[in-house]
Amino acid sequence: MPEASYEAASRSRFRPAGAADVTDDEPKLRLLLAVFGAVFVLIALNLIWLQVIDAPNLSHRAESRRTNVVTLNAKRGTIYDRNGNVLAISVDCKDVVCDPTTLQKTVKDENGKTSKTSDGAAEDIADVLVEVLGGDRDTYIEALTRQNTRYAYLARRVDVSQADSIQEKLDERGLSGVYYETDTKRVYPYGTTAAQILGYVNQDGAALSGLEYYYDDILKGEDGQRVCEASAYGTPIAGGVSDTIAARNGTDIVLSIDIDLQDECEKIISDAAKTYEAESGSVMVANPKTGEVYAAASTPLPDFSNITDASSLNLKLVTDSYEPGSVFKVLTTAIGIEDGLLTKDSTFTIPAEILVGDSYVHDDDNRDYELDMSVDYAIAKSSNVAMAYYVQNIIGAKRFADGVEKFGIGQKTGIDFPGEAAGIVKSYGDYDGSTAGSMAFGQGLSIPLVQIVRAYCAVANDGVPTTPHFLVSKAGEDVDWPAGDRIISKKTADEETDMMRSVMLDGSGALGQVEGYDIAGKTGTGEQADEEGGYKENHFVASLCGFANADDPEVLVYTGLNGIPYLAAVSAANVFHDVMQQSVTILGVAPAATSN
Repeated sequence: MPEASYEAASRSRFRPAGAADVTDDEPKLRLLLAVFGAVFVLIALNLIWLQVIDAPNLSHRAESRRTNVVTLNAKRGTIYDRNGNVLAISVDCKDVVCDPTTLQKTVKDENGKTSKTSDGAAEDIADVLVEVLGGDRDTYIEALTRQNTRYAYLARRVDVSQADSIQEKLDERGLSGVYYETDTKRVYPYGTTAAQILGYVNQDGAALSGLEYYYDDILKGEDGQRVCEASAYGTPIAGGVSDTIAARNGTDIVLSIDIDLQDECEKIISDAAKTYEAESGSVMVANPKTGEVYAAASTPLPDFSNITDASSLNLKLVTDSYEPGSVFKVLTTAIGIEDGLLTKDSTFTIPAEILVGDSYVHDDDNRDYELDMSVDYAIAKSSNVAMAYYVQNIIGAKRFADGVEKFGIGQKTGIDFPGEAAGIVKSYGDYDGSTAGSMAFGQGLSIPLVQIVRAYCAVANDGVPTTPHFLVSKAGEDVDWPAGDRIISKKTADEETDMMRSVMLDGSGALGQVEGYDIAGKTGTGEQADEEGGYKENHFVASLCGFANADDPEVLVYTGLNGIPYLAAVSAANVFHDVMQQSVTILGVAPAATSN
């Protein structure tokens, strides 16, 4: 038998019956090895994902499950008035919270044996909350029985004494499941006095208006946190590892306001707004040499427990614009005097009327004849015709426009209060035929009247303007408020002051005079534009701005009533008198040695 045939026969002879040929198993083996290989690769890739790529996330999730992060609330800085009285302060308080799944109450059976049950616990706890905090029982029950949560707020920022009282009553009645978290809340010891200036902080600690908002970065501080080990239920483990980042409290600040004077001014301007049927009234008391604001308010005053009028948050002297009227005449004559074109004794023949643009301007006394007037007389009698005459025939529009710009009219003063407006004032390049003549007596422009306060402070301060402001110091260090560039010379300022004395003694400001004091001031009765064109009939901004004592002023007062049918001489002048009387008394300004 050939060798090849013998080997084949041998293989055939010794193969077990029914066995497959070995060559038939090779594809199955290769498939099995491929499956094992794929599984191995998937396991390896998953390990790489878990241990390398997703490791930080998994670590964070594990850490979050075994740690509890507690926010440590920073206290806002305290706000003081100029005399050290606390106007706003953050105090410790408690948030009242619950775990709706653990509410229980202790009950006794007929044999006196005690046990705990959840039945009726929510209702009983709600009764305690109503008893201590007031509020709506159903609202409390809704929070206490909330589904799918282990954390619900019952009350935010309650006094510590109230939280203690709640817990005492819960303990007495065998109730559990209520907890307390430390927090802080803002307290205003003087209630609503100065609320417009101070502003307010909401339940979440966010500053929403006033100086709380303007100086929020200084006042708010920075929250800290405590990270501690926690159980599966999220409760801290006693003795567990913890890490604390301390809160950084906010910075204390001191304001220029005198809270007693502020209180008096708010009462005066609120009563005056009612008496004279005003849409709103405004008052500001300042130091003309430094720009410090002693008091300021606009009606309506805010009530933070029920804000129905958002405009009550605005200090309208700063945020709202009006046509100023005759208070502007001080600037007009000062520009002429500074440029050597007028003196207080300069006398001109003033016609009964004067053409300004396409319209004739008259004086309030309806004079129908020419009259020789000194500048001093024209200011005292508040002649519109004389002011338009000076600007159109003597000063000139360009020189007048330059002077208006130097006084900062149409520019923000820089007062530290949110929402300051610049106003609407034409630049010289936009003047038309009526602009200069109208602006001469305070019409044809619209400005926040803090710009008048700043301009009058410059006259009182020998021609040098100051920035009206509230902030005096922060963190115990004085804040520097530099003076502006000189607007007019001391000589011009002194001459203007003499004319303003005449207004208070013999002119339209006579009712504003305070006995024993040397006051320089000027009234204004500004007509207000109608949205449909022209001016509203008997709808004025009546104002008076002045300072005392005129030779060495320590206090300046602005009072204004918006939207009234009365002239300033018989309305704003009376308000000015009352505010100035309170100002010199509370601030300790001595009477003039010899009043004029």
